[in-house]
Amino acid sequence: MSVAVAHQASSSAKTVALQHGAREAKSRGTELAVLHVVENLDLDVEDAYRSSLTGEIEAALAAVEAAQVVWHLHLDTAREDVAETIMNLTKTVAADLLVIGARRRSPLGKFLLGSVTQTLILESDLPVLVVKSTP
Repeated sequence: MSVAVAHQASSSAKTVALQHGAREAKSRGTELAVLHVVENLDLDVEDAYRSSLTGEIEAALAAVEAAQVVWHLHLDTAREDVAETIMNLTKTVAADLLVIGARRRSPLGKFLLGSVTQTLILESDLPVLVVKSTP
């Protein structure tokens, strides 16, 4: 079993989600699976992209003294829908918890609420821990 974190490069809550996920993995004595889904990925730049993400993840984990947590980056391309891809990855990594970051949304954004976050909360087969960054 593992703790999975849905990671987004553009999300303001990405570091907070990584840190909470690392704490959960450490307290459960399990590994951390960092799930990063992109719309498309050019194979020529995949290694550079993966290296950039690895540095970002290591920095976030070092900030909460969770650098000793065993973690693996799972980089995938959204074939159908981003939320569906993340849910499939949680099965692949045998996750027993999914940690996701949330950000503030405008009233219109809350009304439309067609986001990946909402889909994960409502349709995931495993518990979802939603964390938000402080302003």
